[in-house]
Amino acid sequence: MAGQIKKLEKGDYLFKEGDTSDAMYVVKKGSVGIYKAKGQAEVELATVKPGQMLGEMAFFDQKPRSATAKAVAQSEVIELPFNALQAHFNQMPEWLKSMVKTINENLRDANKKIKQLEKVEEGNQHAFPPHTITRLCAIIAMVAERYGEETAEGVVLPQYTLRNYCIQIFQQPTAKMDRLMTILEGFGIMKVEDLGEQRKKIILFKKDFLFGFVEYYNDYLFKDESKRVTVEDKDLKILKALMHFGRKVPANDKKRHKVSLEQIQNESMKEVGYVVTTKDYENVISKQLTSEKIADPDGIKLEIDIEYLEKIVPYWEVIYGIERNG
Repeated sequence: MAGQIKKLEKGDYLFKEGDTSDAMYVVKKGSVGIYKAKGQAEVELATVKPGQMLGEMAFFDQKPRSATAKAVAQSEVIELPFNALQAHFNQMPEWLKSMVKTINENLRDANKKIKQLEKVEEGNQHAFPPHTITRLCAIIAMVAERYGEETAEGVVLPQYTLRNYCIQIFQQPTAKMDRLMTILEGFGIMKVEDLGEQRKKIILFKKDFLFGFVEYYNDYLFKDESKRVTVEDKDLKILKALMHFGRKVPANDKKRHKVSLEQIQNESMKEVGYVVTTKDYENVISKQLTSEKIADPDGIKLEIDIEYLEKIVPYWEVIYGIERNG
């Protein structure tokens, strides 16, 4: 039977998850991505290339589409309507019809079991264990240093070299690398441009920052737990307020800045957008991220090492950003 040709531009939807199933398709030109909704995002499951078929499993049970199909590049697909296929299917011998139905049902059952196993695995593992974060960031930094091209925008990384290092040398899943790069993009550390046909332009803006982050976090992870200084998520706002107000006063001969806690309490909402009271510093003081409270004639103060805080606070923002978005 001859099917109708449908032409798709890049980004055009062939069908969406939940749509009524009324046809299967054969990709003639280009490629079509299969996506599953996850929250507000779409997760790519597979790419269907010329000569391959999609949407065929719904022929037997007529269930709504279980995933979304979208053109990855300019494409052509052959549409095979189920009602026309049914007429051909009815002419098959009963033994052949039974065999095809059994294969289809087994495939559906296998897919369900795989999804259940994936959910169990996701529940038992962090998306980004700490050492995976350092390993993936180190791969990016190393490829940038050795193979990257310095441009006015930043260091352009060769996509397939990065992929080979990730898979072949360090044996890390590319899906995690792609997710990590998206998160780092949100911090302005790098940018990933989709060029179509599964090609990407990867630009690293902050190579030195990434090297520094890997060294710092790796050192932290291998330290004895009793010697670690963990900056908690709740500490970041306190430290950022201290840094903001510390920049307004000159450093002493030890290169430390003395800041007034009363001034921060009175002006923090206006200057940094949230209130920090004089009682909010106990956690950072106990970790020796600041000095003990100092009683000055003009009020209670803290001494801070701005250079040190300006180095580690962005690192911890990245760590928590990866944990939240991974």
